[in-house]
Amino acid sequence: MASVNLYDHVSYETSKLVTKTYSTSFSIAVSFLDAKVQKAIYSIYGFVRYADEIVDSFDQFDKEALLEKFEADYYEAYKSGISLNPILHSFQMIVRLYQIPDELIQAFLKSMKADLYKTRYESKSEIDDYIYGSADVVGLMCLKVFTNGDNALYTSLKLPAKRLGSAFQKVNFLRDLKSDIEFLDRQYFPEMGNGSFDDKVKEAIIQDIEIDFQAARKGIQKLPDDAKLAVLIAYFYYKRLLNKIRHTPSSKLLATRIRISGTRKMVLLGKALAVYHLKMI
Repeated sequence: MASVNLYDHVSYETSKLVTKTYSTSFSIAVSFLDAKVQKAIYSIYGFVRYADEIVDSFDQFDKEALLEKFEADYYEAYKSGISLNPILHSFQMIVRLYQIPDELIQAFLKSMKADLYKTRYESKSEIDDYIYGSADVVGLMCLKVFTNGDNALYTSLKLPAKRLGSAFQKVNFLRDLKSDIEFLDRQYFPEMGNGSFDDKVKEAIIQDIEIDFQAARKGIQKLPDDAKLAVLIAYFYYKRLLNKIRHTPSSKLLATRIRISGTRKMVLLGKALAVYHLKMI
């Protein structure tokens, strides 16, 4: 039994390593959760990050075959209760523990599969469907952890959680505009039409994101206290990133990736701590 528990620990630590390696900003926010919840969020991030890496990075390999195997291996892990892939092992434990609905996992994998062949999103319904699977459901997985079996609270917070996921994803799209177009040949914003992107198009997209953020903030206010601070930190980070994008000419967004400095991240962390402890949210 001790060796099994040790493998569980190693699997969680692997997911934690993946999270910290790929996203320092997200890791900072997660560090403000209690240890048990941290394990769960790291495990969710590890799963979605690996799938995302398959479709975005492994150009020299058969991406479709890799993603199919990743999906099959996950379901085998869930069925048997174990996987020798530590990322899948930790994730299936969290799916079981928090009763994460399979429909969320299927929606996520559907969007990942779309990235293998779809390069243009020409209508709001198309991109909304993609964002639901690639981001909204990840927020809902995390919400299942945060609400920890309180189904009434989960149901009441589903919509704002989805809006926060949408806001984060759209900010990511703007931040990664250059690499998406140049290296992945993807165009996520229907507003870009035939590929044109200017300050007017940028502002229209930003206005849409601001509406998502407004709806999401109402949900953050109702989160359990042990999750509220971590989500607030991520919220402030993405709001700052959006503000920086707003003040960056559209031509520059097409030429560079906008970042938040380490110093600014610490300032935002302080702001989130103050807002949380002063109960201003």
